[in-house]
Amino acid sequence: MTSSPVTFKGSYQRCQAMARRHGTTYYWATFALPRLVRHHVWALYAFCRYADDIVDDLGPASSTVRRDALGAFGEQFFAELSRGRSDDPVLKAVVHTVRAFAIDAECFQRFLRSMETDLSFSGFDTWDDLLRYMDGSAAVVGEMMLPILEPASEHAFPHARDLGFAFQLTNFLRDIGEDLTRHRIYLPREDLDRFGVDPTARIVDDRWRALMNFEIDRCRRLYASADLGIAQLPTRSARCVSAARILYARILDEIESNGYDVFTRRARVATWRKVAVVGRVSITGRASR
Repeated sequence: MTSSPVTFKGSYQRCQAMARRHGTTYYWATFALPRLVRHHVWALYAFCRYADDIVDDLGPASSTVRRDALGAFGEQFFAELSRGRSDDPVLKAVVHTVRAFAIDAECFQRFLRSMETDLSFSGFDTWDDLLRYMDGSAAVVGEMMLPILEPASEHAFPHARDLGFAFQLTNFLRDIGEDLTRHRIYLPREDLDRFGVDPTARIVDDRWRALMNFEIDRCRRLYASADLGIAQLPTRSARCVSAARILYARILDEIESNGYDVFTRRARVATWRKVAVVGRVSITGRASR
């Protein structure tokens, strides 16, 4: 018996399930968007998650196997994007979204190149090195989103990138302990040297707290830049992005509340808080930061 062909509805539902399971902050924020476009945001998330899972969640597979799988995924996506259709359960929705909003395919090339970097990870010497990596892993996601969010001005572009940087750096700070298990440290070596810390020691002392405070301040400056771009979005789009921005920034608050211990405690924002923020933003257009 042959399996039934995947439908657009089924593909978008699969993307929604991926967003709800893996990106809860991102997922709940999308409910501030109009129903007609939120599923397109889920599709972009699913593409990024699919690639990320190839890199990080193939069990004992070697880096060669992961690289080949990532390459095959990219080749399939670009071939089906060129053809204008896909029968893959996830890519069917992604291809439809990319073509519907004329999203630049180069964004996806940069994203996949950044994912490939993780397969031969060697860390980052400077903040500029980390920014170049995050261009493909995060800032480019802001660029993908802009055609869906429909900003009033092209001046929103650099601020959308800064929001991507801020989201990614927030994740890096929250996940330091988890990333150490993969032998990865997403902080510039120049910062580690400046504060005299070694994350692999997993010691929370005054030097570690000073480093984390420095990185959190840097991240908050990126959020402040992002706010300038949010102000240039249509009301419904601004509400969605504002909700995501507020919730992600609260992760930084939680890291501080945990005494900067990111080794034994994972900073989380409770689901009820996420729902409350999205509800408040959807109704009033504002939420307390």
